[in-house]
Order: sequence, then C-alpha cells, then structure tokens
Amino acid sequence: MKKAISMLALAGAAAMTPGLAAAQATPGDGWSFSVMPYLWLPAVNGDLNYAKPGAGGSSPNVSVDAEKILDALDFAGMLSGIVQKGRWLVATDLIYLKLSGDQSQVKSFDVNPGSGPINVSTSAVSAGANVKLDGTVWSLAGGYALVMDPKAKLNVLAGFRYLGLEAKTDWNLSATVTGTGPLGNSVTVGRTGTIRQKENIWTAIVGLQGRVHFGDSPWFANGYVDVGSGSSAFTWQGVAGIGYAFKWGDVLLDYRYLYYSQDSDKLVDNLSFGGPALGLNFRF
Repeated sequence: MKKAISMLALAGAAAMTPGLAAAQATPGDGWSFSVMPYLWLPAVNGDLNYAKPGAGGSSPNVSVDAEKILDALDFAGMLSGIVQKGRWLVATDLIYLKLSGDQSQVKSFDVNPGSGPINVSTSAVSAGANVKLDGTVWSLAGGYALVMDPKAKLNVLAGFRYLGLEAKTDWNLSATVTGTGPLGNSVTVGRTGTIRQKENIWTAIVGLQGRVHFGDSPWFANGYVDVGSGSSAFTWQGVAGIGYAFKWGDVLLDYRYLYYSQDSDKLVDNLSFGGPALGLNFRF
C-alpha cells in the first residue's frame, strides 16, 4: 500500500544533521563545546508503502492533507551539540516528532483474499482517515576543519544518521467497500479499521559544512550539504542561511531540506522535509 503525505509540521532546526549548522570553535588547540536548541517549520511530503497484506488482510492507500501546522504537531523535541579540540570535532543531534493529520482521504485498498493482492477502489465512497507519524532521528559524525579562520571555516564530516518511523492510519468509510477477487470471489473492506507499521533506517553520511563572515561584521553566511546511503536507503540534505554572532553564541536562520528514499518493498518510498529553521547556539 502507498500513502501519499503532504503536511505542514513544526519540527526542529538542524534536524537530521548533527548540529553541523551551528557555529564552530574559535581557532586554537583547546577544548570547546556548543549546544543548540532549535525550531524548524518544514513542509513534509512523500509516499509511504505499507507492507503487502497477508491472506484475508487489507492495506489502505491514503492521501494525507494536514492544512494546519499546530493541528499536525502533537509533540516535538530537538537538541544538537558539538565537542571540538583543535581541528577535530564530534557532533551529534537528536530529534523526536509526533505528528497527526485528520484532513485525510482513503483512495483505495489493496486486499488479499488468499490467492493474491487486488485493488478495490473507494472513489464512490467518502473515506476519511486519521494518519499519525512518530519519528526519531539521531545523527553522529566526526569531522576535521580544513579551513579554520576567524572569518571563514570549512569542515569535512563523516558519520551516520538514524531515522525511526512509526506510521498509523485509522480509516472511517461512509459505507462498506466491496470488489471482485481474481477468482471471481467477493472481497469486502469494513467501514472502519487501523493499520500500523514501523521502520528503522540507518545510513552512513559524508558532508561539508562552511561559514563565512561578511567583512568585520558579526553577520555571517553558513551552509551544509551531506549525502548518504544504507543497505536499502538513500538520503541527502542541504542547508543554507545567515547568522549573527554574539559573545555567548549565535542566532541562525536557515532553509533546510532533507530527503529519504528506500526500495519499493520498504515503508519509506520517498520522504522529504523542507522549510525555514531558527536556532540558538550557545558556546562554552
């Protein structure tokens, strides 16, 4: 089954990157630390494939349209941090999101009456659905500063990113849906039902992160890009924005985009997050 997602959600800035958009340490050989809480306002789009139903089972094809940001977001928590000594650094990021959307419609069902899956359309039925997504993203990367100057920095990084998703769909049809199976048998889908599936995605990532100040002013431009893959997944991410440096840390305003895809037999056919982000980076 394929579920097309189009929703707006409040999430967290530097999300799915291990705090790499945060400011780096001042040149030197000593230890430095930074911690950054953040907010992100992404548009979330994609297709999710539930596992094919077993004999006698059914999987709905659900189109999701969550129009209101606060209605879609149930809970979000995000935090990133960096430890650096000289040119070497370790960065990590953790984010948890709980999203739900009730502006959804069931388009069709894939059902398996025993001899193979068939499709039963619900085009003549008003089919509402509630979709919930729980997601955890953890990133960890080590890096080396290729350029380490008060006015310009460039880091190369390598590590991994973990994405754990749980998708749940509750449907409520206005009538029972019926169809004909491959052997001429009658197939029926109940007016209400629930389907749930989990997926854990591990990918190795490599990336570059840079920062350039505008002359002698505290304003700077920053950017980040990474690409990665796993046994059945591909991912990439890009970040671009501006920031303002204070003595205690930095304020950053970015645009962030994160993309995932998997093989066709996995939950995440493709999934993307893109939108503005705001972060407060505290340096120690």
